[in-house]
Amino acid sequence: MAAAMASQGERAVLEEEFKWLLQEEVHAVLRQLQDILKEASHRFALPTSGSGGAFKQENFVLSTSGTDQVKGVMTLQGDALCQADVNLKMPRNNQLLHFAFREDKQWKLQQIQDARNHVNQAIYLLMNRDVNYQFKTGLEVLKLMDAVMLQLSRARNRLTTPATLTLPEIASSGLTKMFTPALPPDILVNFYINLNKLCLTVYQLHVLQPSTTKNFKPAGGSVLHNPGAMFEFGSQRYEVSHVHKVECVVPWLNDALVFFTVSLQLCQQLKDKISVFSSYWNYRPY
Repeated sequence: MAAAMASQGERAVLEEEFKWLLQEEVHAVLRQLQDILKEASHRFALPTSGSGGAFKQENFVLSTSGTDQVKGVMTLQGDALCQADVNLKMPRNNQLLHFAFREDKQWKLQQIQDARNHVNQAIYLLMNRDVNYQFKTGLEVLKLMDAVMLQLSRARNRLTTPATLTLPEIASSGLTKMFTPALPPDILVNFYINLNKLCLTVYQLHVLQPSTTKNFKPAGGSVLHNPGAMFEFGSQRYEVSHVHKVECVVPWLNDALVFFTVSLQLCQQLKDKISVFSSYWNYRPY
């Protein structure tokens, strides 16, 4: 009898603790997550003061230590490259080529736009309830955390996992038509985000003649293609002869990735606390 009463007492204490968790701690964590993710969202939208919310322009110098084959100055405005100046030293004759974006062109960085959309969706999930709403079950909280974590994981993955493209896809992208003077046919360029870095890859090509003895094997999709990669575009076959990658750190992207990590940890910690109650007693909070 005494053991049964003790068991009932322990269960009552657990139920009270779990009730406090649902009514108090869950809401405190949700407020903390909202604050962190709003900060993350602000990093993606960098308005200049007094300009009606227009994104400020930031200049970045892209280079690689130990080589001056490629240098670039990029102007980033929100999720768009609005200016780009690229100097390329051709290895064959040390000829210096210069290309810049046409004044009427901007290049959208879809990775940044998608990441920002996922962050805003996570914020919507956290705020999409009445201010006095009370959670009734642990399962309800777990489902919310799973949904928020899904959006945060997608946001992070968009920045950490650049798209894999084939060389014909790069050749046919609108980016090739952005420059003045026009890019020569033996040059391809690609911009992308990798973690907290803005990257520019320049591919120099040479034409494979029909009489070549090389076994033609078109390359598949990749973030970065290596010298020797072959592809066919139009009626011509090409091989990559040189690859140059230059990059620079974008500080606010680094901030955003830190916010994603902290938020995901908070979500997981709350899920773990909910799960502890279900593992210690027969009473099922969800």
